[in-house]
Amino acid sequence: MCGFSVALRLGPGIADLGEVVERMTEVIRHRGPDDEGTFLSGPVAMGFRRLSILDLSPLGHQPMLSDEGQVVLVFNGEIYNYLELRGELQALGHRFKSTGDTEVLLHAYLQWGTDCVNKFNGMWAFVIYDRREGKLFGSRDRFGIKPLYRYRAADCWLFGSEIKAIRASGLCEDEINWPVAADYLINGRLDASAQTFYAEIEQVRPATAFEVDREGAYREWPYWRLEDAPAVDPRDPAAAFAELFEDAMRLHMRSDVPVGVHLSGGLDSTSIICATARWRSSQKAPGNLMAFCYQAQEFDESALIADTVRQTEAVMFDLETSPQAVWDDLSSMLRYQDEPVHSMTPIIGYQLMRLTARHGLKVVLNGQGADETLAGYPSYFRDYWNTLLRKGRIGETWHEIGSYVATHGGRQSGVFLRQLRHFLQGKLHKFDGYRRLASWNDRRRARSDDWFAAGLSRYLPVWRSAGGSGDLNESLSRSIRDDPLPLYLRIEDRNSMAHSVEARVPFLDYRLVSFAYRLPANWRMRGPWNKFLLREAMRGRIPETVRTRPAKLGFPVPVSKWLVGPLYEALRERITSRQARERGIYNIDGIVRDLERHRRGEVDVSANLFRVAQFEIWSEL
Repeated sequence: MCGFSVALRLGPGIADLGEVVERMTEVIRHRGPDDEGTFLSGPVAMGFRRLSILDLSPLGHQPMLSDEGQVVLVFNGEIYNYLELRGELQALGHRFKSTGDTEVLLHAYLQWGTDCVNKFNGMWAFVIYDRREGKLFGSRDRFGIKPLYRYRAADCWLFGSEIKAIRASGLCEDEINWPVAADYLINGRLDASAQTFYAEIEQVRPATAFEVDREGAYREWPYWRLEDAPAVDPRDPAAAFAELFEDAMRLHMRSDVPVGVHLSGGLDSTSIICATARWRSSQKAPGNLMAFCYQAQEFDESALIADTVRQTEAVMFDLETSPQAVWDDLSSMLRYQDEPVHSMTPIIGYQLMRLTARHGLKVVLNGQGADETLAGYPSYFRDYWNTLLRKGRIGETWHEIGSYVATHGGRQSGVFLRQLRHFLQGKLHKFDGYRRLASWNDRRRARSDDWFAAGLSRYLPVWRSAGGSGDLNESLSRSIRDDPLPLYLRIEDRNSMAHSVEARVPFLDYRLVSFAYRLPANWRMRGPWNKFLLREAMRGRIPETVRTRPAKLGFPVPVSKWLVGPLYEALRERITSRQARERGIYNIDGIVRDLERHRRGEVDVSANLFRVAQFEIWSEL
């Protein structure tokens, strides 16, 4: 896990390319405090900050050059199957000096060219300067676990691991991207496209590779699609998934430094820590298994966590915080994030990463990605029932809803009728005319929102996408590709790297994701159970109290309560500040009115209030 910056000069307008990259790399030193390096030759400059995880020796130094010096690499992430690839490359005649994955990536490019990305199992963002062909080649991993941003200036291309690196170049304008900002303030939408909160600074999208030639022509292409995942043998999905999961964990435990776990009382992190404990036992790993946790008093999962600790013999470290401490860390977290976040929960994640670093760990595992790939959110029940209805299985839908309400509550007939209405709306959403009407209605509602000036809504998209209400696989694909996984991975990366910690996410091993995607829908959802496949696969592997719990929490924060209690004054001060009034996009009286209604318990607008306050804090950074 590291950070890098790259500049490609296209004309005479930049006097000192080295200084540009030095500025870019300096502002991301938190991503790699262990080593630094630069490369400068002709029109290309590269800067690198290293966090040493594999091969702690100087042989892992970057930028890394091929033996003849014609190919130069900067790389952030981990290629988990690097040992297997190393063996394959050695059989083809390649020789290695180091024991890490960076040199394996470099030789993979030398052997297979741009097709090398199809060989990798891991998380990565990299840029290669191929001096033989006078081009840059780069890629981002299949799910976007590792970040990469790009910016085209008048006389150069810039690439960086964080937005702040590009901003520090001195070659771009710090202009707010108002279509993105308006979509966030009005609709709460984040990270749903390549655009960022800064005009012209964009993400390289997940599962994408690109080339830039010496004239500056940029070409990119997708090298992987979830929808193209191969068919699977469904005879014993739970056993097959369990075997794949254990292998994914084996790869994710490859590290030359200790590995810890972030633990909640949930299914995902419990599966990870129990697998970690099994691996440590098999390898006779020294030291203690360290786990880090946060529990709000309002969402007590201590009994479930205690069951897991008894099984794994992990040493627990609890995060102790307060509403004021969370609020005080908001500015610092946003400085590392570069963009707003969706709620106060990421601040807890930021504090957990700080706690992890203070106990000397550089690598931590967590359950990010399981909800989006294995159907963990309650909304996926509707998509599952939709899948059944689309296949004409009305009786089965009725039965599944009955099993659901028996556990979660509600009237079977009422839920069934609402599902039919949802199904029909999804059918209508496929028609251009309906989407045009829905888009018009969205904009009409936005214009009538008395929190914001009427002009803000003009930045919203004029056309609603054809996503609609499809089946379960369609919904999961959108969750992975567009919303919310890209946001959560961005938050995870910045929070961890703010404290020089590498976050690993075993559930996003592409083999696990592909396998689950190709199974029938009733292996993701069944009766009252979400993540049915994972629950069956973990039978006998994790505590039954966790495996059979229907609720999902994670690391929740009682934000609604905090904003009317200990954080009320700070929130009101921020919303009514001179800066907020002068920005010209708010109706402050309308916001304050609803703040007071929220305080009296008449409405819950905590998420909306936090968005406005956070946007104002972010705009000052």
